Amino acid sequence: MTYQLNKKIRELEPYEPISGTYKIRLDANECPCNYPDEIKQEIKSAIDKIDFNRYPDPLATGVVNSFAEYYDISPELVTAGNGSDELIFLTESAFLEKGDKMLVVSPDFSMYRFYSSICEVECAEFYKDDSLSIDVDALIDRVNDDNIKLLIFSNPCNPTGGGITAELARKLVSSVNSLVILDEAYMDFWSESLINEVCDYSNLIVFRTASKSVGSAALRLGFAVANPTVTRALKAVKSPYNVNSVSQEVGKIIYSHKDYLIERQKTIVSNRKTLYDGLVNISKKINDFKVYNSFTNFVFVKTPFGKDLWEYLKSKSIVIRYMGDYIRITAGTNYEVDETLKAINEYITTR
Repeated sequence: MTYQLNKKIRELEPYEPISGTYKIRLDANECPCNYPDEIKQEIKSAIDKIDFNRYPDPLATGVVNSFAEYYDISPELVTAGNGSDELIFLTESAFLEKGDKMLVVSPDFSMYRFYSSICEVECAEFYKDDSLSIDVDALIDRVNDDNIKLLIFSNPCNPTGGGITAELARKLVSSVNSLVILDEAYMDFWSESLINEVCDYSNLIVFRTASKSVGSAALRLGFAVANPTVTRALKAVKSPYNVNSVSQEVGKIIYSHKDYLIERQKTIVSNRKTLYDGLVNISKKINDFKVYNSFTNFVFVKTPFGKDLWEYLKSKSIVIRYMGDYIRITAGTNYEVDETLKAINEYITTR
């Protein structure tokens, strides 16, 4: 007899990022800068002290404490994960039971819905309006009317760059019975977080990541912040040694450099503003080029010629994210932003 894959994975294709070497990479919302030599030296010294024959700390105590101090929260409220993706899958699989329904907001991070299919959880969608904004009152009604058990969305949003204020987030969390996950992967670039308020709610989890403003995408390091009851459950259901020792040691060092990280965040926000302003100026020169306001480290654009522009920029060794009717451009360094805007202007003059 021949083994057959089950239906839910039979037609899946492995994720394949853009391959090749490019001068400018603005497709993955990564931090554009590596660490300075003095921080790298700290990292090297810490790695030399790792006992590679031993399992890592199951609670990731060192990096959790460093993360908690960075955000001025209690480490008792923090669970470390092997990237936010692990935490997304963990909460969907552990906090939902057979027959439960979860809700995602569309458009949003595609992995929320993908993991629900692997968990075999029914996943419904709540669609944003034409401006790609969330009608919070309508969302509250949808969660309550449909007996939703888990609501998850990114705030600010990937890929749109928009978001809801802390006031609206509080209203949402306090008005529904479901578990609410606010994925704040990009909140370091904004100021509307609920990370310091998780103990005010029985039903709130806030996700954070080291992959964006913290500049440690290579570590695959994420965090869930919640009240003690939810945190205890998260720590009970996660795998015992889910965060490797290298990521723990490096993350502990990175989060200890708060002043450096905050200054770099300011630079990224400034570069995003330059990118946004440049794209808005381009939109004034050409039809069908709608630029959305952003609270993140990227800018989202709706245009019917996104694929052609994507191909043109690749020919100039510049990579952005093509998403059908939309493109998403990460704010890189000053040089990268300037070169990208220059190339887009060149494309417009030649089409």
